[in-house]
Amino acid sequence: MADSTEEMQIGPPAPLAAAALYRAADLSALAFDTTADLPPIGGLEGQDRAREALAFGAEIAVRGFNIFAIGASAARLQQAMRPMLEAAARVRPCPSDWAYVNNFNTPHRPTAIRLPAARAPAFHDAMHHLIDDLKIAVPTVFEGEDYQTRHGAIEQEFRTRNEEAFSALGDRAGGRGLAIMRTPMGFAVAPAVDGKVVPPEEFNAWTEEKRRAMQSAMRETEQELEQTLRAIPRLEKERRDATRTLNQETARVAIGPLIAETKATFTDVPKVLEYLEAVRENLVDSVPIFIGAPPAGEEAAAMAVARANLFDRYEVNVLVTQSGVENCAPVIEELHPTLGNLLGRVEYVQEQGVLTTNFRLIKPGALHRANDGIILIDARALLLEPFSWAALKRALVRQEIVIEDIARFAGMTTTVSLEPDPIPLDVKIVLFGDRQLYYLLAAADPEFAQHFKVLADFDDTIARNADNEAVIARLIASLACERGLPPLDRTGVARMVEHAARLAGDAAKVTLLVEDLFDVAAEAAHHARKAGHRVIARADVDRAIAGQKHRASRIQENSREMVLRDISLIETNGARVGQINGLSVMSLGNYAFGGPTRITCRVRPGAGRIVDIEREVELGGPLHSKGVLILSGFLAGRYALDAPMSVSASLVFEQSYGGVDGDSASSAELYTLLSALSGQALRQDLAVTGSVNQHGVVQAIGGVNEKIEGFFDICAARGLTGTQGVLIPAANAQHLMLRDDVVAACAAGRFAIYPVRSIDAGISLLTGVDAGARGADGIYPAGSINRLVEDRLKQFVAARRTGDDDNKGDGGKIT
Repeated sequence: MADSTEEMQIGPPAPLAAAALYRAADLSALAFDTTADLPPIGGLEGQDRAREALAFGAEIAVRGFNIFAIGASAARLQQAMRPMLEAAARVRPCPSDWAYVNNFNTPHRPTAIRLPAARAPAFHDAMHHLIDDLKIAVPTVFEGEDYQTRHGAIEQEFRTRNEEAFSALGDRAGGRGLAIMRTPMGFAVAPAVDGKVVPPEEFNAWTEEKRRAMQSAMRETEQELEQTLRAIPRLEKERRDATRTLNQETARVAIGPLIAETKATFTDVPKVLEYLEAVRENLVDSVPIFIGAPPAGEEAAAMAVARANLFDRYEVNVLVTQSGVENCAPVIEELHPTLGNLLGRVEYVQEQGVLTTNFRLIKPGALHRANDGIILIDARALLLEPFSWAALKRALVRQEIVIEDIARFAGMTTTVSLEPDPIPLDVKIVLFGDRQLYYLLAAADPEFAQHFKVLADFDDTIARNADNEAVIARLIASLACERGLPPLDRTGVARMVEHAARLAGDAAKVTLLVEDLFDVAAEAAHHARKAGHRVIARADVDRAIAGQKHRASRIQENSREMVLRDISLIETNGARVGQINGLSVMSLGNYAFGGPTRITCRVRPGAGRIVDIEREVELGGPLHSKGVLILSGFLAGRYALDAPMSVSASLVFEQSYGGVDGDSASSAELYTLLSALSGQALRQDLAVTGSVNQHGVVQAIGGVNEKIEGFFDICAARGLTGTQGVLIPAANAQHLMLRDDVVAACAAGRFAIYPVRSIDAGISLLTGVDAGARGADGIYPAGSINRLVEDRLKQFVAARRTGDDDNKGDGGKIT
């Protein structure tokens, strides 16, 4: 029974026509002379999937439906998304203003106040004017005649009460023959005669009875004096209380109208009215600092600082305001998402060698500025900042913004800090980054899917048709206008469209990586200006593309030189058994180039194992190893079906000293294996690329343009013979966008590109011998490649059986 490979068996393929090697742009449906005639275009043209996701994510108001946009970095995701997000933000309600004010009860926990949009600056100015007015009004009231009279009456009353108490005590003491004296140590009681204190000598000369009577009177008077002195602090306290009550009553009279005037402006904001009442009470309690007489010297400076601090505590810290903003709901992009830049921070100032802070030093973060709107954050930058990713998730869980001090997390806090009131959070977060980062986050962080439920996946390419070529043309026009470049003429636009297809690696698609296109346009503009051209033409674009390649081609040129000097052994003519030119691509940054690598194979009787030398020495990656293992499946499924595989083969990339991965060389390896088994030589003027499956079908690979051009450059440097060429998978023929010199050589018959569908077709071309198909009798035609391979494998089977019999007769030993 014929297998699927034999059913699809064809002879050697014909080379592709030159027209199939490069697809020119067709701008016939687009009427313009230069890009200045084309209307601008948005950044989401051709991105229908991403546009729908962004529209959905921006509109849905359910918690957790934040957006993660993914795509290549050159797609400029944030610039592409911004116009659409700004349009979505315009239909959102206008955000509130937010301000922080002093919390008079717990100063380390400032109070957050929400105000209607654009009202926070007015609140700030009103409080500032209020304090300025109070600085004048309060002292004026306290200097008035009414206050001075009432204050004098209080002072006189308590002075009179003190004097009366001491006068009554003095009278009682005088009636007892005693005098009360004030000494440096306090008050003292002593005997007196005619108002004069009796000296100790005279007192001692008195009779015992008289002395005892006097001492008794002295003890009684001392007790009364002690009681009188104890009453003085109470009287002083009563005086201070009376004075304080008077001050508060007077202050209320001075402050009341000004507070009422300020409140009248904010009757619609209850939180402001509540705060103004707290200000009223604190001002009443803090009146002495308004009216205290300024002392001299160092005390004057301390009093000035105290007064300044007092007045500052009534100021308003406007955190976020919509004043002067055209579109209410903001669209903010945070380029440096540190913890402080994201959630806000508390700053410090140095005063007399000590770090201090207050509510006026609270600074907003990006979430404050974007609240009730949309914020864009680069996911990679966010993850690279310590604490930021976890803090963002906490904010989303709490639905509020809590200012967190990074010094506390790091254990470095040495000063008293603030704990501002949290602010409710209602923001649409749009993260953007590359695809790998998104998938890693989705796999590694179980909370990720909880917060970012909307994926906006930007396509790197779009189908190449007349409409989309027009899209690319308009996109190029927009880039030129946006970046101040000269306009491109029709030829320049056509070349840019063709380059967009080359960047896509597919003649049937064009890239949407805007940054790569802009780089070429900017360089072409430079060459055009330097040449004195007012527009960018095709030649300028060609020069820009060539310049980009030349600057990055040092390693490519060194590799080519090594081949041309026969340091790296690559043959481009003749034929060899078990040897072929495989093609590979090397990527260095944004630059990729192809080149040939010699692949060889040796076979011998064995246990059916194909040795991948690259894998054995750990230079082969898993995909390359997979490709080699497929070869075993191909051999076992096609040849010697009635006997076990008895071949041992070794495959190697000659002069390869780095890692090898991918299965694009598996067809070349299979050709060398078939060549080694059949004994038929492979043409060295042909190079091969393509993967293969177990049925012998040649499959598509990547980098086909670079691979072809890499081998062409070697052949061209040595001199094109007209027989040289490259075998590519037939499926890759639609991807070809080759250089002009390669296309010209193929058109002239000096080089050829062969589309190969099966191993049989490829081996027929490489050896010049028909691969052969099994006949009705199940036997391949004599002299065909497949017959030669199968006969060789049967010989290996017989050789192994003979060897096994010999070993049994020798006691089973293998020598």
